[in-house]
Amino acid sequence: MVKQDRAIRTRQTILSAAAKVFEEHGYQAATISEILTTAGVTKGALYFHFPSKEHLAEGVLHEQDQLLPIPDRTCKIQQFVDTVMLHAHRLQTDAMVRAGVRLSLDQQALGLDRSGPFLRWSQISRDLLEKAQAQGELLPHVNAVETADVMVGSFAGVQAMSQAVCDHQDLPQRVNALLRHVLPSVVMPSVLASVDLTRTRGAAVDTELRTTHHTTQPSTTSASTSTSSAQPTPTH
Repeated sequence: MVKQDRAIRTRQTILSAAAKVFEEHGYQAATISEILTTAGVTKGALYFHFPSKEHLAEGVLHEQDQLLPIPDRTCKIQQFVDTVMLHAHRLQTDAMVRAGVRLSLDQQALGLDRSGPFLRWSQISRDLLEKAQAQGELLPHVNAVETADVMVGSFAGVQAMSQAVCDHQDLPQRVNALLRHVLPSVVMPSVLASVDLTRTRGAAVDTELRTTHHTTQPSTTSASTSTSSAQPTPTH
């Protein structure tokens, strides 16, 4: 049990170091040597968990899936907005998310399958929009699949511009503007009138998730440890 817990911590340390290096240098320029130095682990430990730089990058891309999800909202458009704004907030505050996004958009990352995050976010957006459509929240002409792809592509462009211009400092404002321009052509006016689109919405949702997680954590500590230990991560 202790040995496997240590393996899980080592794996996370390596992923965090890889995220830092990928974010700073991109996929092609990042080296295993620098990741080892940043992580402070042995080459054997790194290769035990990640056989190649490609596996490290895939691990960083996958790590975003482990973040706490948005709770169900009665209004699915509010849940959609919360999902978008929270991702913008995490881009400002979480190096793992920033690294994952940089890898996703890195056209020099030859040999790395960068489609996963785009397909995943399109699916998440599509599911929420289809639920919103079923509840009568969308305008009659809306194609949920098409709209989901447009939103994912638009967000990618907006965040890339924000990163280039000011290192994501104005991202909440830019995403707020994106939503204010797109949603009126998609959402019923009566629904949109009650949706919180404020620039601070992402930070508020993040606080909500952390508070909920912290509140439930004490009673589930043992179960959480047991679950983590049960993950198919080899010991080292």
